[in-house]
Amino acid sequence: MFLLDFRSICEGPTPMTHLVAVGGSDAGVAAALRARELDPSTDVTVVLADEFPNFSICGIPYWVSGDVATEASLAHRTRADLEAAGMTVRSSTWASAVDVDRQLLSVTGPAGDEQIAYDELLIGTGAEPVRPAGIPFGKPGIHLLHSMTDAEQVVAALELLPAGSRVAVVGAGYIGLEMTEGLVARGFDTTLIQRGPEVLSTLDPELGSLVTAEVRRHGATVLTGATVTGITSAGGRQWSVATTSTSGDAVGTFALVVVCVGVRPVTDLAAAAGAQLGQAGAIVVDEQMRTGVPHVWAAGDCVVTHHRLLGTTWLPLGTTAHKQGRVAGENMLGGSRTFAGSVGTQVVKVFALSLIPI
Repeated sequence: MFLLDFRSICEGPTPMTHLVAVGGSDAGVAAALRARELDPSTDVTVVLADEFPNFSICGIPYWVSGDVATEASLAHRTRADLEAAGMTVRSSTWASAVDVDRQLLSVTGPAGDEQIAYDELLIGTGAEPVRPAGIPFGKPGIHLLHSMTDAEQVVAALELLPAGSRVAVVGAGYIGLEMTEGLVARGFDTTLIQRGPEVLSTLDPELGSLVTAEVRRHGATVLTGATVTGITSAGGRQWSVATTSTSGDAVGTFALVVVCVGVRPVTDLAAAAGAQLGQAGAIVVDEQMRTGVPHVWAAGDCVVTHHRLLGTTWLPLGTTAHKQGRVAGENMLGGSRTFAGSVGTQVVKVFALSLIPI
């Protein structure tokens, strides 16, 4: 006992663990909160590329429609909430490289380039929207819908359009369908363009046809079997959309086009650090969310998923990301928690229909 006391006097107290989470959405925040729950002395830094930590991507169409009154209502937790939980939030900060040997994360933020030391690092970089060729993204009236910045731009653009203006939605997944419903509710003449034979390709075609009919019943035009091959200016802030379904001819002109055709995992940071990539180019992790790179973990939409029915796959879902983040946060402190897997349960409402695809 005397020897232990002597060493503690000479060496000082054991330094606290410093955890760094890259990504401020479900996985990163869940890991950070779990670590703080288990050990309030843990020093946690969350690095996010924008100013919107832990917001609801799925709720964006409902803010556009007006069902959600304010942008702030989409935040699961605000920056103030996270700081009150004892973590440092580094917003508008881009993580560019990991020095695995020296355990340093290179970032670029408002103060310029710097390095953040870590004991354990979580990569929760999520997914990014697919950008089909032939679409002039960045032009006024052409919008992606994935982030809060995207949503702000879409809402601002819609505020300038008179009721009855023609608006196109490209992609009939969950976000595309919810966006179509919101635009119809706001009085816009809405066209939904879908590559597959029916909307919501995750459903069996028989069920998908019911959803397609429901969308049409509420006044939206639905073009199925239509792949967008190009969008060109039609003059006067109008856009002409061409698809393969009409032999490349324009399907009409629109004042605004919203593109939401899916996402892909963001893995550049992890891959450069030496992490292995698997299905859909997502990061390979074990059931404890280890990447195989020393002291580097990963969770959320950027990693492969253990599906209890399908095996290893890639299935970007917020609920899955949250659970994986909690597992990672516990194990980064020395725990042995495992991610039990997902069965891919999802819920979507389309006008009067509610569906739970599994």
